[in-house]
Amino acid sequence: MIKFPDTFVWGASTASYQIEGSVEADGRAPSIWDTFSRTPGAVVGGHTGDDACDHYRRYRDDVALMAGLGLHAYRFSIAWPRVRPGGDGPTNERGLDFYDRLVDELCQYGITPMPTLYHWDLPQALEDRGGWANRRTAEAFAEYATAVHDRLGDRVQSWTTLNEPWCSAYLGYGNGVHAPGRRDPAAAFAAVHHLLLAHGLGTQALRAAGARSVGLVVNPVAVRPADPASAADADAVRLIDGLHNRIFLGPVLGDGYPADVLEHLTRLVDPTWLGESDEKIIAAPIDLLGINYYNPVYVASRPGAPEVDGRYPGVRDVEFRDPTGPTTAMGWEIDPTGLGELLRRLHRDHPGTPLWVTENGAAFDDRITGDHIPDDDRVSYLDGHLRAVHAALSDGVDVRGYLAWSLLDNFEWAEGYHKRFGLVHVDYRTQRRTLKDSALWFRSVIARNALPSQVTDPPA
Repeated sequence: MIKFPDTFVWGASTASYQIEGSVEADGRAPSIWDTFSRTPGAVVGGHTGDDACDHYRRYRDDVALMAGLGLHAYRFSIAWPRVRPGGDGPTNERGLDFYDRLVDELCQYGITPMPTLYHWDLPQALEDRGGWANRRTAEAFAEYATAVHDRLGDRVQSWTTLNEPWCSAYLGYGNGVHAPGRRDPAAAFAAVHHLLLAHGLGTQALRAAGARSVGLVVNPVAVRPADPASAADADAVRLIDGLHNRIFLGPVLGDGYPADVLEHLTRLVDPTWLGESDEKIIAAPIDLLGINYYNPVYVASRPGAPEVDGRYPGVRDVEFRDPTGPTTAMGWEIDPTGLGELLRRLHRDHPGTPLWVTENGAAFDDRITGDHIPDDDRVSYLDGHLRAVHAALSDGVDVRGYLAWSLLDNFEWAEGYHKRFGLVHVDYRTQRRTLKDSALWFRSVIARNALPSQVTDPPA
């Protein structure tokens, strides 16, 4: 067996809009995803999160399911529009009641609650006032964080502020494939900064309220040259790495915005939103850094290539290469070495920062045979990535835990209900939950705190 440290934490992750449903219950107001999912053509199949997995009403059964899998921790997100329907202003106590009950239920089973305060469902009321392009949204976030801690802080020890600000900023404000669906480079870069500022202000607010552990969840990517011998490809790697990774990691971990990234964005916009003391606020010390990893990317220099559809504003003459190896149902390349590469890089560049794998998983086209769901490809995916985590641990990297994405099949953002990442299958018509083989496999890994010595063959 390949053993993990005795203190290693095993868990799973979800997000509020993706699983809760009950979008009008108990005073919840619309979020940007409620609005966006109702926009014709925005989501595959015209799906919305109105019902999702009905977790809002079925949370007790879902927590019992977690306990049956042996999870040590559960990372979930809190819906800002449930807690503060107007974005700022009065707290909706009925909305907080749900998370109160959820945390109590988790504690009853000995499962550590790990809430994320923002997983993309911004109150629509704040978007109507500029959203993440408006500095006031960052200030409202800190107020919201305090309100949540005031209710849950006696039982929650570990908090994360934001989930994947890269997606919120670039996909939401740069190329518009996520809510709120805007396509504005200036707004995208302003959103980057205000999201980071929200993290800093939120961290300060949580610490002032007594939080013991506060962190951030990012989705860094291993950016690789299409031709390792090409100096031009190396320059393309540095540009994309700057806009995807270093623009977030630098300010949060105390190095400030990278000079080359600032040079790039000031060619596009006038960063009037950069406040004089903002970088100091953003660099508030953190106790953990969550890593969401799915796939690496390969880039090449190609003069004349058009702008990369807003995901990286202002980037031209760069080509993203198609995967050459096996892929998931999302078309993402399966390569566990990218996870190990990122963990070692973060450990090397930012020693002393405890790391967590807060999301890792894959969508596949699951086959259902009666009550049996033999998802060997997902088992292989998880097995390979956990071996990469173990190898990093063996090299001295401080990885504290692994949280699979996702506990349940769910509303997969712009893909609607067509892509399934869950360890647990959800029949969206009946809301019946069925453990996939990957859930049974993960349960055995947790019980043994170890991987089987035999490597699972990767999917063909």
